[in-house]
Amino acid sequence: MTTWWRPDLKRIRAEIAAEAELELEVKVEASDGDGAKQGTKRKRAPRTKGPCEHGVKPRSKCKVCSACPHGRRRDKCKECGGKGMCEHGRQRSLCKECGGKGICEHGRQRSRCKECGGKGICEHGRQRSKCKECGGASICEHGRERYRCKDCGGAGICEHGRERRRCKECEK
Repeated sequence: MTTWWRPDLKRIRAEIAAEAELELEVKVEASDGDGAKQGTKRKRAPRTKGPCEHGVKPRSKCKVCSACPHGRRRDKCKECGGKGMCEHGRQRSLCKECGGKGICEHGRQRSRCKECGGKGICEHGRQRSKCKECGGASICEHGRERYRCKDCGGAGICEHGRERRRCKECEK
């Protein structure tokens, strides 16, 4: 069984939140008594083509480097007002109320709509990623959904060898 390296996101999010608080304190101290604030320049990592310091390549895909103080991707954070978010707090392209481009005339995600012939639907009429006959990306070499496969060590399987959502020992 292959083990996957996953960063300790709780620790990293706490560090990012602590840095954000320090920056906020510095901004408050830098402002003069009249309420006018002095602007601070955002620090950015130097542009390199290699992986980031967490070993993720390309560095734009790193959950840690691109995280906001809330521990989410900066462009998808509701609280930070990410550029891809609408006023309803959803991804703009998938918001029905805003008339997003990713919604078809049937009110479904365009890529997953059978009637529209979405690209996410295979010739068998199933979701392409989950179709065994098409060899979807979510199907492992054992013919199961990768997330739920015990032999592959899927993320949906707990340490007790059961489905995580159904394990009574994990609930405790």
